[in-house]
Amino acid sequence: MLLYITLGLLVHLVFFASIFDIYFTSPLVHGMTPQSTPLPPPAKRLVLFVADGLRADKLYELDEDGNSRAPFVRNVIMNEGSWGISHTRVPTESRPGHVAMIAGFYEDVSAVAKGWKENPVEFDSLLNETRYTWSWGSPDILTMFAKGVLGNHIFTHSYDASSEDFGAHDVTKLDTWVFDHVKVRAAECLACNTRDCT
Repeated sequence: MLLYITLGLLVHLVFFASIFDIYFTSPLVHGMTPQSTPLPPPAKRLVLFVADGLRADKLYELDEDGNSRAPFVRNVIMNEGSWGISHTRVPTESRPGHVAMIAGFYEDVSAVAKGWKENPVEFDSLLNETRYTWSWGSPDILTMFAKGVLGNHIFTHSYDASSEDFGAHDVTKLDTWVFDHVKVRAAECLACNTRDCT
């Protein structure tokens, strides 16, 4: 009887360990030769706005009168810009969603061991391939894309981590902070009028 209990326990431990071996492995493949294309880029600039927590179905649905809830964004989508819907996997937190959008792969599940705060495996992202990148927002998101970057072309501007009070009564406070700082940077670029500001 003791033999069967020990054997059953051992089998369950092997099954439990196999979950980590199968699912908690990095999706990244290292050692590949970088590739480039002779085609020109589809645009000179990319402006990426991320409304964290905004579900696509809520953005695109119409109100009771049949009007868009975001008419300006809908106009850009329908007539001027390119758009897509980014899918992520659990956990549906900010970091995995940003990794899916900017780096093009699902979050490395081994990051759970670091509390989704660091990159356990370094990866390339869209921002690494730019001439210059300016970003404003959350300190836990921006730093992961600037960490280990060669050169001085990614500039991050984040609010203090203590300002992140997600249960606050004024949920627009952090958005207003980003908007005000983006306006300041745009004014500086217009004033300096050099190519480096593009």
